[in-house]
Amino acid sequence: MNQYKARLFISFSMMILLLLLVGFFQSWALCLTIVNLCLISAIMALGVNIQWGYAGLFNVGIMGFAALGGMSVVLISKNSVPEALQAGGLKMFIALFILAATVAAAVYLHKKFQRKSLVILTILIGYFITRYFYSDASQSIESVNPALTGYLGGLGLPVLFSWIAGGFLAAAAAWLIGKITLGLRTDYLAIATLGISEIILAVIKNEDWMVRGVKNVTSIPRPVPYEIDLQQTAWFQDMIAKFYSKSLDILPVADQAAALKDYISEASILMVKLSYTGLFTSVLLLLIILATLALNSPWGRMIRAIRDNETAASAMGKDITKRHLQIFVIGSAIVGVAGAMLVTYDGQFTPGSYIPLRFTFLIWVMVIVGGSGNNLGSVIGGFVIWFLWIMAEPVGFWLADLSTSFLNSENFFRQHLLEHAQYIRLIFMGLVLLLVMRFSPDGILPETNKKL
Repeated sequence: MNQYKARLFISFSMMILLLLLVGFFQSWALCLTIVNLCLISAIMALGVNIQWGYAGLFNVGIMGFAALGGMSVVLISKNSVPEALQAGGLKMFIALFILAATVAAAVYLHKKFQRKSLVILTILIGYFITRYFYSDASQSIESVNPALTGYLGGLGLPVLFSWIAGGFLAAAAAWLIGKITLGLRTDYLAIATLGISEIILAVIKNEDWMVRGVKNVTSIPRPVPYEIDLQQTAWFQDMIAKFYSKSLDILPVADQAAALKDYISEASILMVKLSYTGLFTSVLLLLIILATLALNSPWGRMIRAIRDNETAASAMGKDITKRHLQIFVIGSAIVGVAGAMLVTYDGQFTPGSYIPLRFTFLIWVMVIVGGSGNNLGSVIGGFVIWFLWIMAEPVGFWLADLSTSFLNSENFFRQHLLEHAQYIRLIFMGLVLLLVMRFSPDGILPETNKKL
């Protein structure tokens, strides 16, 4: 345990030091941006750690759940488009209702009569009726000012509600997916979750009436003030003037107003980012507390027992599939919350940015490097890997420039390295993963119930 505490202290201390160095030698705005993205990544890694570290569920469909969380921000926080609702809103509602009724009827008939022909007939009838209403509704909605809207919009609620909705939406999708896939073997589960996440992305990208597809949704409302609003607020101006009073006093009177304006502008950017940091940190701390309480409870010990030996747990009367479904839903809900937070922070929803490298591979590296089965390990893994991912490109450019400085500026080899320096981040990720697996196979912070 002493060794674990030493690792905990050293790892977090080194991470804080690296972030402070970015603040001192680059900019505090960049430092806070990295911190905020690290916090979101840590939350996403925590969700995956609950699935893999607690129960051994190999989910590679993280991208789909993150996208559902991001989509919820649009559906909850954006204002509705009255023209689109008038043009096709009612028909779209009817189409969705008939679709849901068709699925429910097919399931009921299958359980009641066990006749495939009747189920197939029900599905076909429901499909054609749904298609009739859907085609006209989608075309009508998407034709309403497609350059700016072309979708139904949202409920216009405060954006913080979308974080909760993102968790519930991802949880609902996870429940449906889990009912289908959790009986599969581990490798089949991985393939199934990856395929289903791609289906989710394909629907989001192609159904323009819902969230504009690949045309993106911008101007997402904020849970924190805008910089321009802070700059025009009297109390904020007075606070910055007092804070920089000594620096302003040494300047000529003619230059003080311009200098104060610059200080206020820089401070407003930092204030907004700090506000996000406070919100994200609060969510992360709450999730860690809840996850730790759950892990240390009888339920958590049962989940780990199932992970370590499913056969023995099943012999003791435990419902393996039911517990796996619970874990799968909880972990996916946390990923959905993180996805909603990321879209809120970016201020836009861009379905084209959801790629497996960023939202699956990188998150898994965070969990493995941090230490699967350890909540704090997921946090430090999220910070370390995202920090390296962000800083690898400028470091790679610097290394390429330094190593080829003796060559002519027009040399093909030098130009090639400088133009492709960003790809060194992939080498960094692989190198970090190899080093951790070689010298600390259980991660930076191993699971505490295992011997170091």
